[in-house]
Amino acid sequence: QVQLVESGGGLVQAEGSLRLSCAASVRSFSSYVMGWFCQAPGKEREFVAAVSSGGGRTYYADSVKGRCTISRDNAKNTVSLQMSSLKPEDTAVYYCAGRYAVTSTMAREYAYWGQGTQVTVSS
Repeated sequence: QVQLVESGGGLVQAEGSLRLSCAASVRSFSSYVMGWFCQAPGKEREFVAAVSSGGGRTYYADSVKGRCTISRDNAKNTVSLQMSSLKPEDTAVYYCAGRYAVTSTMAREYAYWGQGTQVTVSS
């Protein structure tokens, strides 16, 4: 069983930065693809970024390319999302997610989810 716990959300002004972190309780963390998704009120959960199990490949939604960086530390069982140049439209609950082996940008293909952390960007 995989347990994911996010941290690092909060209130930030537009153009500010935040770093989200996710701690995983799982054996063989390095076998899991990790992703970040976000969900704004009234909207579907959307892909933000993903990193391959070994950390060598990263994937980003067009909306965050150049503003976000996903990284992982397999020795510490953590994955992070560094967000910069934040915009009010980035306001959402951000979820850490994991799936075994194969990278995906589809929320429905991730089996494991954290409880989410709120990010609010004020204008």
